[in-house]
Amino acid sequence: MSLFERVRSALLSRRPGPGATPVHVDDPAFDPWEVVRDFGDVRTARAWHQALEEAGIEAVLTADWPVDRFGRGDIALRVRGEDWSEAELLLSNLD
Repeated sequence: MSLFERVRSALLSRRPGPGATPVHVDDPAFDPWEVVRDFGDVRTARAWHQALEEAGIEAVLTADWPVDRFGRGDIALRVRGEDWSEAELLLSNLD
C-alpha cells in the first residue's frame, strides 16, 4: 500500500472530532439507550460526549427537534443501558 493510500485510509476511517459529533434528530434507533445528561447547547453536549468516548464508552447525542441556528436545543447524551452506571460515575466525577 502506498503512502498516499495509507494516509487516505487513515483519514477516511477516523471518527468525527468533538466539533463534528452528529446530533441524531428524532431517530428511534436510540430510544432504548439511557439518557445520562441533558444539555441546552450542542457545544457543551459534544464536550461531555467526548469525555465518554475517550473513556471507551459508546455514546450518542440525540434531540427530538433540530437545534436552532445558534446550536441551542434540548440535547440528550445517551449510552447503552449496560453502560449507564459507568457513564454516570464518570460524569459525576467530572461535575
